[in-house]
Amino acid sequence: MLRLMAATPLRPKLYLAGPDVFLPHAGAQAEAKCALCARHGLHGLAPFNPHLDMSQPPAALARAIYQDDMAMMRESDAILANLTPFRGASADAGTLVELGWFLGQGKPVFGYSNNAAAFAARSRHQAALEEPMAGLAIEDFGLADNLMIEASLTLPLTLPPDGVSRRFDSLEIFSLCLEQAAAWFRDLSDTRRHR
Repeated sequence: MLRLMAATPLRPKLYLAGPDVFLPHAGAQAEAKCALCARHGLHGLAPFNPHLDMSQPPAALARAIYQDDMAMMRESDAILANLTPFRGASADAGTLVELGWFLGQGKPVFGYSNNAAAFAARSRHQAALEEPMAGLAIEDFGLADNLMIEASLTLPLTLPPDGVSRRFDSLEIFSLCLEQAAAWFRDLSDTRRHR
């Protein structure tokens, strides 16, 4: 059963997960995503931490970022994750930890990918680059990412509808996913009203 925070029924909060924080224009990307959320009646929380003291020793800064992100996750009603493959055949490892946390909390999980290539094709390519991967089976269920990722999502993974991959920082597929998530929340609200 999905759990939503009672304090935000009219404007659900979405934790905007993904490796977008590594972009050279991460702050502008976070602002753009939050603005798009607002247009759909949602409140975006981007794990971009400009208020943190970046001069801390690396281990202390890492811990501070983790704690800050966890605080945002706790106050969010759902996660909308950028699952575009990152530094490998699959989604960003940190993003997947966050997605798993939301699953464990029983909160909705939404995801999108700007990459239109099938997971099996990307995995074969990655395996060819890494000798220790030679001879290992390749998961091929015809999905865009690992079956555990896709099966965990509240709605199907949002992909480029024309089958053409977009740039990593494109917001086009994010916007499509956001529309679907907003419609899901509207339907949920309508269902609750008519009980």
